[in-house]
Amino acid sequence: MRPFSVSSARRVGLAALLTVSAGLSIAARPAFSNPVRATADITETDVNASNKKVGEAYGALVAMWSNDFKQLGARFVAPEIARYRGNVRTQCGIMHANNAQYCPQLNAIFFDEVFVARQAKAAANELGTDGDMAAVGIIAHEMGHAVAMQLGETSRIPYDNEARADCLAGAFTQQSSKDGSLEKGDLEEAFFGLAAAGDPTPEFTGYEQIDARIARRAQIMGHGTRDQRLANFKTGFNGGPKACLSAFR
Repeated sequence: MRPFSVSSARRVGLAALLTVSAGLSIAARPAFSNPVRATADITETDVNASNKKVGEAYGALVAMWSNDFKQLGARFVAPEIARYRGNVRTQCGIMHANNAQYCPQLNAIFFDEVFVARQAKAAANELGTDGDMAAVGIIAHEMGHAVAMQLGETSRIPYDNEARADCLAGAFTQQSSKDGSLEKGDLEEAFFGLAAAGDPTPEFTGYEQIDARIARRAQIMGHGTRDQRLANFKTGFNGGPKACLSAFR
């Protein structure tokens, strides 16, 4: 992915990329005493490069959604963004390692910086690209939750909320394409990241009634299968925000 075209958005994003620690407005402390360091497969250089791209993406996301909300006569309250490592205890509960999560109570996006960097590197190794769009897609998905919640478009069914966030990540990617920020391989990187994070295939018992209940629960409770996540992302990429949210239709 090329540098995002909105220079002011880049500055906002890099300035907003906070480390979770005591003393910040997003208070957090380690849930376990052992510090988590970059491992052999991920270096500090990899983490720093990933964080830089995440900061740029965050700024571009805030700029895009602020503009889109303005067209609706509304104001987008940009969530804070905070990076952490391992397991940390926050005002939103424990943020676990190898994860990213939007916290509506604080209007904040938390992400494990080593995990996000590892997704980018895995995509790069698999696809022969720089892999950065795999990391950007994670943040775009979490920002999608913030967008949907501020517009009051949420569901009691967890899968519906995750599908909408995947769709909105696709809408952001569409805007990045229009801005000239996408480069060859970026869509494949985004697809790689979504596929890697798809829900596992349910384990069935062989009993029809029990398996039907397992299938129904899996359908409504998770992020969706690999194919579902890709389809939801493509819906947003092809149709923009109006394909994901009723407010834009």
